[in-house]
Amino acid sequence: MKPGLSLRVSQHLALTPQLQQSIRLLQLSTLELAQEVEQMLDDNPFLELASDDGTHEPEIHEAQQPIDNATYSEAASADAEGAGAENDAETSAVAEPSDWDGDGSMDAAVEDGEWGSDGIAPASGAHDGDDTEVSELARSHESLTDFLHRQALSLRLSDVDMAALRFLIESLNDDGYLDEPLESLAASLAGADDPEQLEELVHRFTVALRLLQNLEPTGVGARDLAECLTLQLHAMNRDEEGDPAVIQTALAICSQPLDLLARRDLRRLAQATGSSDDDTRAAMALIARLEPRPGRRFADVERNVIAPDVIVKKTGRGAQQDFSVQLNPDVMPRLRVHEIYASALRGARGGDGHQALQSRLQEARWFIKNIQQRFDTILRVSRAIVERQKSFFVHGELAMRPLVLREIADELGLHESTISRVTSAKYMATPQGTFELKYFFGSGLGTETGGNASSTAVRALIKQFVAAEDVKKPLSDNQIAEMLKEQGIECARRTVAKYREALKIAPANLRKAL
Repeated sequence: MKPGLSLRVSQHLALTPQLQQSIRLLQLSTLELAQEVEQMLDDNPFLELASDDGTHEPEIHEAQQPIDNATYSEAASADAEGAGAENDAETSAVAEPSDWDGDGSMDAAVEDGEWGSDGIAPASGAHDGDDTEVSELARSHESLTDFLHRQALSLRLSDVDMAALRFLIESLNDDGYLDEPLESLAASLAGADDPEQLEELVHRFTVALRLLQNLEPTGVGARDLAECLTLQLHAMNRDEEGDPAVIQTALAICSQPLDLLARRDLRRLAQATGSSDDDTRAAMALIARLEPRPGRRFADVERNVIAPDVIVKKTGRGAQQDFSVQLNPDVMPRLRVHEIYASALRGARGGDGHQALQSRLQEARWFIKNIQQRFDTILRVSRAIVERQKSFFVHGELAMRPLVLREIADELGLHESTISRVTSAKYMATPQGTFELKYFFGSGLGTETGGNASSTAVRALIKQFVAAEDVKKPLSDNQIAEMLKEQGIECARRTVAKYREALKIAPANLRKAL
């Protein structure tokens, strides 16, 4: 093959660091954004949180920084050409972004001032008023291990037994179960070379386990569900709570394979325990009232704390009723460029390290712009969602309309991937409750009139049907499908089963009253 030279012309879109940062910030949750802001404040000396003394520079408002849809379209094209989902450029806040380095000519302007003046970033820890923060309450919540250690202090034990008990407490999972066998725990401490020490440790752990299983909450320290239920039944029997005959039947049921109990197989359980149907039914009802997860009430509540990004409020009454959409000021960082440092940099042009410092100043400005772009995009998408789903905000989830990402993307001139990022891990507080933005999107099911019904509304109907059913004769999936058909909604039995499972509703045989 003869070597040769050739020329080829091609075009490609290069993603600048600013565009990549804008995309990354857009897909972050509120908590992740707060961590990102905190990290940037630590790394960049030109960035600071605005004070509340009224001395800050003018704010950057949404109208001053319009979103350039052309940039979104360009980046979407790059995404389609294989730039990758993480490198989409459709979320850029500026049409012609410059590089991080800058040319030394960008002085402090209105963009260097504070943005997000209506609220303080969660990372700042500064909040007005006497109300206790939910996160502080979550941090002060007593854990299961702390609760057990506190009880262990009241026991008069030798140092060895106390150490064994503490070790078992620390080995519990979040539900209060001891996952590992005592032999495995002992082997992790003694090793395989000393069988006598291993045997001694197993004995100590066995004694400590009995002590642990007598602590509160009842059932803690169990190795499996059957043992957990048995411990609670023994405690009820010891405290003389309930009918002893029913408790004995319940203990016999717990010694049987638990799949019989899960299936509510009354006949086989009665035969296996030698009890009457009435006693077996009462015992099954008693077991249903027990706690299968003793550590549930000690779970870390901080993971359930949700700070909405958008707040929807009802305005007007009757025919004039409308809804206003605004950003939550409590999650908006109040950021600005440090004016003293920026002024010092302008007065020291040409000095050592000037170019590097100028790059950090430019980086701070771009970070503020990208933060603003993130919230502006969230607000635009949220307003479009509220406009499309106004019936939901008035009448509830039964009035939800079918909605897909493409509709909002076309309306706002954005790419579908942008809408997907905006609606992930972002929440909206509404008069109907707090929902993730993705909640308002759902496919449509055909109706007899030729229209579409939202899958969310269909799930709400299924939940309504199940709530009103006769507990002695619960509705099957086929019956629910027929009821939906009577409402004019074509929904197959398999679809009903899928929606029912998504709603965490048990099948008909498990919903049947004993």
